[in-house]
Amino acid sequence: MSRKASVTKSMILDNAFTLLREEGIEQVTARKLAAKTGCSTQPIFRLYENMDRLTGDVYNRAAAFFEAFCEENPRKSETPFLDLGMAYIHFASEEKHVFRLLFLSGFSGGKGMYELLSGTKGNVGREVARAKAAGVRGAGELFMKIWIFIHGCACMSLTGDFDLNEEETRELLHSIYQSYTEAI
Repeated sequence: MSRKASVTKSMILDNAFTLLREEGIEQVTARKLAAKTGCSTQPIFRLYENMDRLTGDVYNRAAAFFEAFCEENPRKSETPFLDLGMAYIHFASEEKHVFRLLFLSGFSGGKGMYELLSGTKGNVGREVARAKAAGVRGAGELFMKIWIFIHGCACMSLTGDFDLNEEETRELLHSIYQSYTEAI
C-alpha cells in the first residue's frame, strides 16, 4: 500500500496565494484552502498556528510578487517615477485582489507603502535620485505629490473608472511630473 502524499507548508501557501489572486484575501479560509489543497483543515492548523500566521505569509508572498511584477515591467521613460507609476497602475488593474491586500486592506505585514514600493532594490530611492540628477529640488516631496496622483489612478482602475490607455496614461504622468517640477 502506498503512503499518502503529505501536505506541506509550501503547498498550503501556494494554494492560499492562488485563492488570494482568484477571489481575494477574505476568501482564504481554512475550509476553502483545505478543499483546494485536497485535505482536511487539520494539516493547515498543524503547519500554521492560526489563520493570521498564514495571512502574514500570504502577504509576504504578495509583496514579493509585486516586486517581481515591477522589475519585469519595461522601463521606457527617462522621466523619473513614470515607469514605477505605470507598473503600479498595471498591477492594480491586472492583480486586483493582490493590490487590495497590499495597498488598501489596512494589513501591513510590518511594511508601509514606501517599503513595498521600494522593494529590495530601492525603487523609490532610485527614482528620487534620478529626479535629483535631473535638477529637481525637493525630489522627495515631488515623489509624495506624484504618488498620491498615481495611487488615485490605480484605485480608479480597480473600479473601472480609469479608462485611459497606456499612451494617454504615460502622457498624463509626464505632464504631472513636469507641472510639479516647475512648481518646486
